[in-house]
Amino acid sequence: MGRPANATIDLDALRHNYRVAQQLSGNGQAIAVVKADAYGHGAIACATALADIASGFAVACIEEALELRAAGIRQPVLLLEGFYDAVELNNIDEYQLDIVIHHQYQVDALLSYNFKNPIRVWLKMDSGMGRVGFAPEVYRSVWEQVNSHQSVCDIVLMTHFACADEVENAHARRQLETFNEHTMGLPGDRSLCNSAALVALSEARGQWNRLGLLLYGVSPFPESCNVLPELKPVMELSSAIISIKEVPAGSSVGYGSQWIASRPTRLGVVAMGYADGYPRHAANGTPVLINGHKVPLVGRVSMDMLTVDLTGIPGVKVGDRAVLWGKGLSINEVAEGASTIPYQLLCNLNRVPVHYVSEDVYENTSKNAAETSTLLFEPSVDS
Repeated sequence: MGRPANATIDLDALRHNYRVAQQLSGNGQAIAVVKADAYGHGAIACATALADIASGFAVACIEEALELRAAGIRQPVLLLEGFYDAVELNNIDEYQLDIVIHHQYQVDALLSYNFKNPIRVWLKMDSGMGRVGFAPEVYRSVWEQVNSHQSVCDIVLMTHFACADEVENAHARRQLETFNEHTMGLPGDRSLCNSAALVALSEARGQWNRLGLLLYGVSPFPESCNVLPELKPVMELSSAIISIKEVPAGSSVGYGSQWIASRPTRLGVVAMGYADGYPRHAANGTPVLINGHKVPLVGRVSMDMLTVDLTGIPGVKVGDRAVLWGKGLSINEVAEGASTIPYQLLCNLNRVPVHYVSEDVYENTSKNAAETSTLLFEPSVDS
């Protein structure tokens, strides 16, 4: 059996969460963001599981896009950062990828390239994120440049919110006002919402909504803001108790002897550490789920092990399962204990074997999506 640490990915929960987001999207379409190996869940497995229901997929770079195409994904695939070098346009054209355009060097390269296939461009405005995108005052003129290319068949008007996960923060609505003001009268679909905005800013929902964290069953809001109880966690990170011992008051635990027992304590050691992606800086008290009970982490997380306080939890024995996050223990709680965000925990997963489970039967190819979406990849004879 080997080391007991592993991650289980529930593909039925993934499909359930996509449908929740699609309902929130109303008449719009939900594009599944599978960048960074689907936030640590496995891009190919997740995209394949969603292929018969998803309107499209989004990735960070062309390497991720080509991986999906090689796996047989035929839906639209969007490069969220566009291209970094004009040479990438060869593959973008051949594999019929959608691209985000956010900088003038990309516009210049686009206008100079002779496409064999029509291309859809997602033109990004920096409405207040302060990262990438065209300034609102030049957005319309850039749109006219891009629209002049005969191969550009569609331009999606796009922006990204900086504070949509802060429900009381007015910055997202100011961004929306800026975007609406400077796109007034421009034709084309709109794409503004990430997961948080899809929930908290319904007036920003457009024809394309970019579904990231919600897809994986994680709320983009703080643990106290449980606005999406119907979400199902897709990943469960688990391991097992490998040692149990009784220690007297005054005993220390872990590197640096950071934690000192204030009473006689029953300690359990779990085969999980920062080499697996569990955060080293998780604070004392961060919950771990043992036999249905939340028990506190004590002492520093080591490379391969962590320690929990089992005092008062009857019947725990060596070999019992420990859930680090998943059903019964929200990853948001763990992230809060580690002063980080769920995104980082998911993306930092390392070394642990990943297992995929599904009880549903679904098609791995998408006839329905192919009939309703445009710019699907059709491989050439030479491909």
